[in-house]
Amino acid sequence: MNPPPPPSAEQPSAAEPASASHPEGATRNDRLSAEEAADVAEPTIPADATPLTTETGLASWYGPPYHNRRGSNGEIYNMHAMTAAHRTLPLGSIVRVTNVKTGHAALVRITDRGPFIPGRVVDLSLAAARKLDVVQPGIAQVKVEVMQTPAPLESGGKWAVQIGGFPHEQTATKLADHLTRRYHTAKVLRFASPAGDWWIRVRVLDDDHDRANKLAAETRTPEGAVFLVRLD
Repeated sequence: MNPPPPPSAEQPSAAEPASASHPEGATRNDRLSAEEAADVAEPTIPADATPLTTETGLASWYGPPYHNRRGSNGEIYNMHAMTAAHRTLPLGSIVRVTNVKTGHAALVRITDRGPFIPGRVVDLSLAAARKLDVVQPGIAQVKVEVMQTPAPLESGGKWAVQIGGFPHEQTATKLADHLTRRYHTAKVLRFASPAGDWWIRVRVLDDDHDRANKLAAETRTPEGAVFLVRLD
């Protein structure tokens, strides 16, 4: 994801029903249904669950212009749900994120890919950022503990390389053309993000991890950065 929007972009959370101020006679549209509440609630894990792996780094958050757009897992991104983006964890993983400074922690489900900024390890939804004290500062040092995954961490997966962002389409096109000529078996896609910048995604033969990792190590970009990213 791109750098988080300024605090002025913060909006009321859908987890706070509009009917809270007038519960008597509230209509169906005034409050969350049970299904909607489940969609935005913090995920749950067994009480005896222990971390599979841990990493530390910077967390950021993202809301508009990504809210109500389709995420990497195929679902519509809801910035009021307890979700996050991560570049390499299997989609559907549940992680516990702890703000190192404040000690506040929350469980989130990985539904998207990002953050695509060097040095950042996780991009939080607005709801998660609120719970973890990240909204106002925009970024915070966090500990990320992987609690559950739907697929092995050590093997498998579908992998690609993402490069950017580029402020100008021409720069992205030039690099995409170069990569197409150099890697004949790869599929090179150039696209614009909702924020207006340009990106390149390279899918290697068989979506193989080692091929993608090698391509990422060999690639240099005049702007932005190069990231290894898991697709599934």
